[in-house]
This record gives sequence, structure tokens and C-alpha cells, in this order.
Amino acid sequence: MSSLPLPTLGATLVAATLSLMAATSAHAGATLDAVKKRGTVKCGVTNGVAGFSAPDTQGKWTGLDVDTCRAIAAAVLGDGNKVEFVPLNSQQRFSALQAGEVDVLARNTTANLTRDASLGLHATTINYYDGQGFLVPKKLKVSSAKQLKGATICTQSGTTNEKNATDYFRAQGIPVKTVVFESFEASFKAFFSGRCQAFTTDVSALAGLRNKEAPNPDDYLILPELISKEPLAPFVRRGDDDWFAIVKWVPNALIEAEEVGITQANIDQLRGSSKDPAQQRLLGTGDDLGKLLGLSKDWSYHAIKAVGNYGEVFERNVGPNSVLKLPRGNNRLWNKGGLLYALPVK
Repeated sequence: MSSLPLPTLGATLVAATLSLMAATSAHAGATLDAVKKRGTVKCGVTNGVAGFSAPDTQGKWTGLDVDTCRAIAAAVLGDGNKVEFVPLNSQQRFSALQAGEVDVLARNTTANLTRDASLGLHATTINYYDGQGFLVPKKLKVSSAKQLKGATICTQSGTTNEKNATDYFRAQGIPVKTVVFESFEASFKAFFSGRCQAFTTDVSALAGLRNKEAPNPDDYLILPELISKEPLAPFVRRGDDDWFAIVKWVPNALIEAEEVGITQANIDQLRGSSKDPAQQRLLGTGDDLGKLLGLSKDWSYHAIKAVGNYGEVFERNVGPNSVLKLPRGNNRLWNKGGLLYALPVK
């Protein structure tokens, strides 16, 4: 039993209730306010990694991370084209987000404890399960990373790739020489020019480099070893829970859309006919969950309409319908043997 006098206890309960009501109805975090006032989402992306974020010759950005940004813009502003893409290298990416130069960092960035707990940032929803590997010229005649004794390996500084490679070869007792470069472009160009016998980064990026940058893609081989777990996720600044929730739930909605069978092609037909509660919530015709995020009732409809469900985003950018032609692998839905498991949008 409380020892507070009854009037004090009553006042405390009233204050707590009013505080809870204000917290659940406000949903006007500083970042969301700024985005709405500006009319665009500022999204930090790579300088150019095929399949994730890269501009074409006309300056149009495409990729899995680009589509994540477009989905966020569609959910918040009703238009997936209302995005300002800000190219950032590995050294710039975290400081740019910390300084408020971008609203979200969607830049094939690995979520790990150090980044999540020490940079003043939060990782949100994992949008790609990757792993670090090695690209070598076939003329080197190796079929395993364990055959790289004495090799020179190119990579980019300021990334998890540098440390992962060092840790892997030390644990294997294999002496190698790692050569690091400040920019991603400089590192892979050094490899393709013959400066190094191997190049290491995430396998998804290796596939893109082999297809786009290699003089002859057939002359290069991605070795079978994965030496790390690289769960990639968008990041936001700490201290703005409202914006964190939005950037967390938009990718979730794309994954759940695939689970329940909503696509870019059928979304409008389903919106007028679906009786499935799970579909209705995503279509904006069921429970109004948008108000809990400070968004419109049809926030997830706009996101799916803009880019499609997760499976469509994957296939278009990195899967069978892309130049990378990567298999779904771990990025299949949980009920199809993969790791993708959307938190329920309900």
C-alpha cells in the first residue's frame, strides 16, 4: 500500500495520466517536424554500390537502400520521390547523421553493439542479411580463403571489413598483408589494377563490383567462405523516439506485405476488396495505426505502393531481375527458410 496521503496520490495519478496522454498523442518529434516542414527526407547513401545505392548516368538513384528511403518518404510525405540523396563515404556516414546533415542513414551499414551503443545512434530494422567474403582473380588458382597465405588484400579503412579480415586470418594462423584505402573506389580500383591478390567486403558488394567494375567479370571468383555476419540496417539518431519508430516500422511493413501477399501490382485492387484484417491494416482500410506513428492512416499503403513489398525490392535490385543476380538465401521470409521475420503491424 502507498504511504502517500490520498490527495497527493490522486494528484500523482492525474499527472501521470495526463503525461501518458500527451506522450501518446504528440508524436511530433523534431526530425518528423523538420521533414514535414522541408518536404523531403534527407537520406545518407553510398557514393555508389550497385544494388544498394548508386546513381545512373542521368543521376537517378536506385538500389535496395534507395528503395528503403523512398518507402520512408512515401509513408511520411505521401510521395516516394520526395527524397534528397546525400552520398557519404565510410568515414563521413556516422558524423553526418550525428550532425543532422541527414535524417536517416541507409548505406549498407552493419548493425553491431559498438555502433548501436557508442555513437549516439540507433540501428532500426535489418533490411539485408549479408556476410563478408573475398574476391580473387581466377588466375590466382585458389578456391578457398585459407589458401591466401602471404597474399596482399585490399579493403577500405574505417569499415568492419578491415577488422574482420585481420581477425579471421589471425585466428587461422595465416599471414597476409592488408592494404587499406580511404575510399571504396580507390580500394577496388587498386585490386582490379593488380595491386592486391584479393579484395574483401560484403559479398553483395563483391557481386556488384565483379559485374560492374571488373575488366572481364568471368575472370574473377568469389570464394565460398563467409567470415562474418553483416546484418545491414538503416540508422537514425538517438533521442528522437518518434522518428526511430517510423524508420523501424516502414521496412517492417514491406516485409509483412510480402508475407500477406500484397504487391505493387495488386495493392489497389486489394484495397477495395480485401477482408483480411492483416492486409487491411497495411492497406489503410483497417485499424488506424498511423496515428500511433504521427502519420496518416494509409502510411503503409503509400510505402508499398511506392516500391513494392520486400520481395519485389530484393528481386529488382539485387536478385534475379538485377545485374547482381544474387539468391535470396538468408533474405527469404522466415516461413520459406530465411531470416526475415516482420514484427506484426497490428
